[in-house]
Amino acid sequence: MAYTDIDKPDDYFNTKLYTGTGATHNITGVGFQPDWVWIKRRNTLRDHSLFDSVRGVQKQLASNQSDAESSSANYLTSFDTDGFTVGSSSNVNASSDTYASWNWLAGGTASSNTDGSITSSVSANTTSRFSIVSWTGSGATATVGHGLDIAPSMIIIKNRDETQSWIVGITSNVFTWSSDYLRLNLIDAKRTDGGGTLFSSAPTSSLINVGSNTATNGSSDNMIAYCFAEKKGYSKFGSYTGNGSTDGTFIYTGFKHAFFMAKKTSGTSAWIIHDNKRNVDNPIGKALFANSSDAEYDYSGDGTPIVDFVSGGFKYRGTASGMNASGGSYIYMAFAENPFVTSTGIPCTAR
Repeated sequence: MAYTDIDKPDDYFNTKLYTGTGATHNITGVGFQPDWVWIKRRNTLRDHSLFDSVRGVQKQLASNQSDAESSSANYLTSFDTDGFTVGSSSNVNASSDTYASWNWLAGGTASSNTDGSITSSVSANTTSRFSIVSWTGSGATATVGHGLDIAPSMIIIKNRDETQSWIVGITSNVFTWSSDYLRLNLIDAKRTDGGGTLFSSAPTSSLINVGSNTATNGSSDNMIAYCFAEKKGYSKFGSYTGNGSTDGTFIYTGFKHAFFMAKKTSGTSAWIIHDNKRNVDNPIGKALFANSSDAEYDYSGDGTPIVDFVSGGFKYRGTASGMNASGGSYIYMAFAENPFVTSTGIPCTAR
């Protein structure tokens, strides 16, 4: 049997919860120096705040907005050896407010990548198969090196300079790269790009294939992409069909989950985010929404818990249309708390 070679997923991804102070605040306990930090205020309305080491500190993008990148000395001010430091911005550090941060390890300082027709700056982790890619758009069909040595299963792209939606592509049986796309900041169903202007074709083991659309390759615009390829026992990206039952669909991923985001592709719904720190036990009811500034919502509080994180995947316990409508089509991205079986052959236990 082939086992995972990542026995400790939290060396590469970790959720860290914290309470704001309203003054410079060093967040520790992540377990590594993150390259991508995604922060959301939990207890009240506030935009999401996304930072990465390739764009640099103090530069924010909001997953729920189409806005261009903004800068402030009061945003995230440093990536640290065991976490990060934030300033006084209420998006990331209002006094006494509660926050969730999701943290990924890429490859540290970016390097130049000349694999594509456009030279890119890439921070890539080939072990966990995650890379952050920056380039200047050409406004025409082009290729961009992503640094992973394997075709990404999911790519999230944002034009940093323009008011443009976040564009998401995913390898699944409900998605065709050259004709389909999703928008992270909106609730709409899967959309059609008939001319392949967003992604001209599926990514390869070295390249992102972008078209001429401003959202993915705006002329002279600064672009950023987050690229993920599957890693056995650590990450999984795919699709499933809901059954509309409280004894819901079970999806095998090969691990117990630390982070899970899903989106209905066959109709309108939120991008729903769950993790293993806001709910430490099943069922998993506390949700945040990548497309919305809304505060955290607890589905279990209204009697409709959503999902269980089990040793080998996830199992639905609710019938909410956004995650388990009968016959509904969905895509998901998931990262592990523990692999189902480690490299030593030791199985993971359920929660």
